[in-house]
Amino acid sequence: MLPKVSVVVPIYKVENYLSRCVDSILNQTYLNLEVILVNDGSPDRCGKMIEEFAAKDTRVKAVHKQNGGLSDARNYGMKYVTGEYTLFVDSDDWADLSMIEEMVETSLSFQADVVQSAFYYAYEDHLLFDNRYYSQDDPPVILNNKEVMSELVINERVKNFAWGKLYKTNLIKDIPFKKGVLFEDVFWAHKVMHQVNKYVILNRPQFYYLQRSDSIVATYTPRNLDIIKGLKERHSFIERHYEGLVDDSYKVIVRTCLTHFNLLLLNGLKDKGGIHKQEIKNYIQAHAAQFNKAVKKDKELKKQLALFLIHPYLNVGFLAAKKLLRKIKLLPRPIGLERINT
Repeated sequence: MLPKVSVVVPIYKVENYLSRCVDSILNQTYLNLEVILVNDGSPDRCGKMIEEFAAKDTRVKAVHKQNGGLSDARNYGMKYVTGEYTLFVDSDDWADLSMIEEMVETSLSFQADVVQSAFYYAYEDHLLFDNRYYSQDDPPVILNNKEVMSELVINERVKNFAWGKLYKTNLIKDIPFKKGVLFEDVFWAHKVMHQVNKYVILNRPQFYYLQRSDSIVATYTPRNLDIIKGLKERHSFIERHYEGLVDDSYKVIVRTCLTHFNLLLLNGLKDKGGIHKQEIKNYIQAHAAQFNKAVKKDKELKKQLALFLIHPYLNVGFLAAKKLLRKIKLLPRPIGLERINT
């Protein structure tokens, strides 16, 4: 008999998206599923909806808990997992109906610990596909432990996202998500990849990652700085176990710090007294030597860091000037993603 796949779906205030998500799971061509729907204290109709799903399909487990956030809901759902494989799906995303079947076949064929599906960024009227590294028709990519950790740190081919990947349950069952943080996957993924012997990437996108209309500037809060905390925590892990990836890790941290400094600048009212900007500035200055070494082969980031170290607003002005020059077509636009109209 084919192995059972446990699908864990944390749910909070998504009543407008939930049916599309759950239907895409229950209608999979792969039938040996258990679908664990975790109502994380949602104040809307989600709790009632998951009970209705459970009443119609015996594969569904509807569980309810007090609101504790995405990490807490995933951890709670893992208590009910009995499958040989586990798949996380966020409740506003959805999947092609053959996705799980192809992922299981791939895992069995390659004896892979983790199988990653390519995905679309799903907007209201179009999809975006990242075709910078592979095309949809390319064969599966097979990575070993060191390769997958390197790709995870770079965060291009292997993303930090927990969702959209089929895991052997034994690999992740004792690695809980960190509670009370945003960007919880950044705190978690490297611990999982450290255990991986074989990782396979499927290049045909079968997963749809919904992009909400709210802009990051409008919704930004200091809690978004959790990503820097996660990257620092991961960096300590990298220093202990993957010495060859230290510079790549530093490079990601400094790029993220520069980005969030600018976002805080655009949201000055949310950073009273400039406390968070000052923390980022102090951190970059304290690690200037390590950062300069890490970015020496990246001309763009090297320039941004140099300007920031002279004065942070010089980097802001540099980026604003580049944006203007691109707008008036004196500079080429950066390579974008493939757009598919829907």
